[in-house]
Amino acid sequence: MPDAVGSRGGGGGGKLAYTLIGLVLLYALLIVLPHLVSFSQKEILVFLTINVLVVVSYRLLTLTGEWSLGHVVIMGVGAYGSGLYAKALGVPVPLAMLLGACTAAAVAFVLSFPLFRMKGFYFLIGSFAAGEIIRLLWKRFREPFGGPKGLKLLPSFPDIEIGVVTISFFDPVNYYYFCLIVVSVSLFILYRLERSRIGLTFHAVHWEDRLAEAVGVNTWRLRTLAFVTASFFAGLAGALLGHYLTTVNPNQFDVEQMVFVLIWVIVGGTATFYGPILGVVVLTVINEIVLRGLGVDQARPLIYGAILVATMLFLPQGLESLVPKAKALFTGRRPAAPQGQRAGAE
Repeated sequence: MPDAVGSRGGGGGGKLAYTLIGLVLLYALLIVLPHLVSFSQKEILVFLTINVLVVVSYRLLTLTGEWSLGHVVIMGVGAYGSGLYAKALGVPVPLAMLLGACTAAAVAFVLSFPLFRMKGFYFLIGSFAAGEIIRLLWKRFREPFGGPKGLKLLPSFPDIEIGVVTISFFDPVNYYYFCLIVVSVSLFILYRLERSRIGLTFHAVHWEDRLAEAVGVNTWRLRTLAFVTASFFAGLAGALLGHYLTTVNPNQFDVEQMVFVLIWVIVGGTATFYGPILGVVVLTVINEIVLRGLGVDQARPLIYGAILVATMLFLPQGLESLVPKAKALFTGRRPAAPQGQRAGAE
């Protein structure tokens, strides 16, 4: 028996070591990457890093079984809020970003009262309607939202002076590193939340909500918690985007952008934490390198639609389902089903 326990512990330690080595190699690549690409591709890296936070925060909401069409608008709430705090009230940009994220979470909390009276398809349509109402308010009122043209000349993230060295965040490489730090910390928090008791309860609310209620789980409260938390990090992503572009307008957060987020998430898959990340990275590479290289990037909606249909037909679990198969090729073991699939099967 001691030998068996020791072998299990050793296996867990070996898996942790491989994970740490993989993370070190990944971040080494991410640190070097902006120095290997063109200037325009450096800006794409900034947007990609922000979009990673958007799709992972969106996945948190899907853990409870609800899919929203207003997530990008909530991202816009964070961008508008941070911009107004910084420009109109003179709040320092780092603090304004956090306040913008908190504003997005507060708006989500208010919306949770009418929206969580609905479930499934009705929640989807209700979230779309709520998002469009918010966008119409941005367009309607020139004060304080700037009307259809939005907010302009937002203050950028302040430079950091270290001795005689000045770090300017107007430089896309420096802003990319800043976004990488913020998004990495956010992903760690989201990962730990999903692995916590609350995160496991999210899965229970998704798959067996009536049974969860029967044992005393307040499903409305859990869905609201997931919605508010996801909105906080979406708002933070919006704040990062707004202060990089130094402009925010309603068209940046329309339904077309929401459709792209849905496609990234569906193509990547939602059964694992890394699924949506795979989706946004692969599709961004296809769009920015392949489609632009062929000169057909204007056809992105058509090609994205074709990729979505092909994924649903031939890869219904998304790109994440290829990862266990790839591991099996190297280890010779039978591929394990993703966590979400196992939960659904049970």
